[in-house]
Amino acid sequence: MSTLPPLQALARAAALLAGHGFRVVARNERGDSLYLAQDGSPWRLRLSNHARTPKQRRGHPEVLASLVVRAPRTHAQVAALVEAALRDYAGGLRRVAAQASGVDAASSASRK
Repeated sequence: MSTLPPLQALARAAALLAGHGFRVVARNERGDSLYLAQDGSPWRLRLSNHARTPKQRRGHPEVLASLVVRAPRTHAQVAALVEAALRDYAGGLRRVAAQASGVDAASSASRK
């Protein structure tokens, strides 16, 4: 099975996320990070070739999840990374909703 270089893997991930209703709403100046959102949502899913720094995390709390590709990946690996990022994003949405309602996200999850 052939592998995709990191930039192509990120483009493939963006295409897969588009199938879940995400679209690119911003990119950083270097072009190595994309920020995606679902229509009308203030929350972001980040695609990049590097992890965020603590300063970036504090400065951009709207980013609920990141998908990072640093090395070549197969199509199947990219699909698995996208599924994991979607789970992380959904968890972030639950966490935000719990904080807004004053419910502890950990205790909310344990009641399910």
